[in-house]
Amino acid sequence: MSQGASPDGGVCEWLQRGLHLLRNGNPAAAATLLARAAEAEPSSRSILEALARAEYDAGRYEQAMTSFSALIGVHPTDDYAHFGLGLAAGRAGELRPAGEHLALAVAMRPGLGHYARALRRVRAMQGKESA
Repeated sequence: MSQGASPDGGVCEWLQRGLHLLRNGNPAAAATLLARAAEAEPSSRSILEALARAEYDAGRYEQAMTSFSALIGVHPTDDYAHFGLGLAAGRAGELRPAGEHLALAVAMRPGLGHYARALRRVRAMQGKESA
């Protein structure tokens, strides 16, 4: 796919191909394809989540924050979106919003240990930063 060109197929195919690229270790290519799908279907939960995950895995933390925020805008009670936004914000050095969104994710799904561990890590980083 050249710059400015649309990928072949429809939005569902773009999502499936993007997920395949993501599963097979090519998050940057997945993010490019999934961004096109998100432009076409900006309120699709599955597309926004896949795009945010691909951006995060590609190390594009600010873009992942934007995509997870868009997902939260459409689905405010999505615990995974808050978790992902918290992780991306932490990686981007934005510790305050990272802690806020991770705390929300933990409150929504208190039984998920990886949510609580991520929140503890961010809070420890916040403590070092303020010391």
